[in-house]
Amino acid sequence: MRPLHPTRRGLLAAALAAGLALPAAPARAAEVEPRLVIVTSFPKDLYNVFAKAFEKKHPGAKVEVLNKGTSAGIAYVRETAANPPDIFWASAPDAFEVLKEAGLLQKYQEKAAGIPAKVGAYPIHDPDGFYKGFAASGYGIMWNTRYLKAKGLPEPREWDDLKKPAYHGHVAISAPSRSGTTHLTIETILQGEGWEKGWRTLLEMAGNFASVTERSFGVPEGVNNGQFGIGIVIDFFGFSSKASGFPVDFAYPKVTTLVPANVGIIQNAPHPRAAQAFIELLLSPGGQALLLDEKIQRLPVLPSIYGHEKAKGLPNPFQDASIGAAVRFDTGVSQSRYLVVNTMFDQVITFRLKELTAAWRAIHAAEARLQAKPSAQAAGLLAQARRLAGTVPVTAQQAGDKQFHAIFKPKKEGQEVPKRQAEAEREWDAFAKRNYAEAQKLAAQAASMIK
Repeated sequence: MRPLHPTRRGLLAAALAAGLALPAAPARAAEVEPRLVIVTSFPKDLYNVFAKAFEKKHPGAKVEVLNKGTSAGIAYVRETAANPPDIFWASAPDAFEVLKEAGLLQKYQEKAAGIPAKVGAYPIHDPDGFYKGFAASGYGIMWNTRYLKAKGLPEPREWDDLKKPAYHGHVAISAPSRSGTTHLTIETILQGEGWEKGWRTLLEMAGNFASVTERSFGVPEGVNNGQFGIGIVIDFFGFSSKASGFPVDFAYPKVTTLVPANVGIIQNAPHPRAAQAFIELLLSPGGQALLLDEKIQRLPVLPSIYGHEKAKGLPNPFQDASIGAAVRFDTGVSQSRYLVVNTMFDQVITFRLKELTAAWRAIHAAEARLQAKPSAQAAGLLAQARRLAGTVPVTAQQAGDKQFHAIFKPKKEGQEVPKRQAEAEREWDAFAKRNYAEAQKLAAQAASMIK
């Protein structure tokens, strides 16, 4: 692994000086296997710090990291079950539920102490023992302060803010089919507002999207450099960018959730002692202190770490009960419709973004004219246009139906989509294309009535 940045060496030294030391090294290096293979969706700035700390604690052991998006990581663990990696390490608890249900994780009883049973209303560790929470995460809105000031735009604080016409072309998100953290954001909105209203919110926000990126870190990078003014992100992207000196800020909307980011040992892991030692590192006081690195900035699950000097810029979820209080996130519901939600988002938003943004631009333009000169007939047409541009082709009941969900499979590079899934995707694509074209037509018709 690459050498630690001087700031990170300083943080590790500070952690040791503050009595937050990593657990003592084993008496013999042979107690831990010389290799550890980790599948993770986390960026290098996070996994390099912990991999280096692990190698320092266990001389002779080498960490191999396979960096994959959450969905691709799940598919990889499935495909390599006969010769698996050791650790799955990601943010999305529903991804761990998918692996757990498939029998691809093994139980482990952690030795680290001091971590509470819950963060907010959510269990930190899997109650059945198959995966462990090592950091807490919330979901919200990140923005570039200079960009908004230059464009004369207000700072967005709620999801409804991102529906406003003023933000057209200024917002970015990653695809939930490629990013587990974005999937959690989408599910949070759907669970917080309900299926139909939640999709209306998502589709109207999407009417202002400039881009849907393939990887989650494409959004904060774009906000950092001013490519986008606003990004929908997991909290640590906003916190770490701000701590690193970028002109950005972050806010939790009221409809958000607070859930743990997790780590689990894969069934039949070839290096089980190394895998267990890595989990103990993550949960130890020293490992928790490393989360405060300026390029990581994740919320520790060990409450005592919030007394550390480096934690001053972070919210403390064990003291601020308002974060995520509005949504009681149900991992079971999320897991039961995981592929349906991701596939539908791509069909009605990612792949039809041009048509969707054109429809909402037309609706907003007509509504601006209507505000200046009311017309009942035009208002009726715009209500129809809004309905068409804000409706999805699947009900909540269908999305959660096991037989319906079984149609959908994780997408693999170069492999054909199963026939029934391909049929559903074509139907959804046609639905979106037809609805958005009709919505744009109705909006234009309404605008023409207002002289």
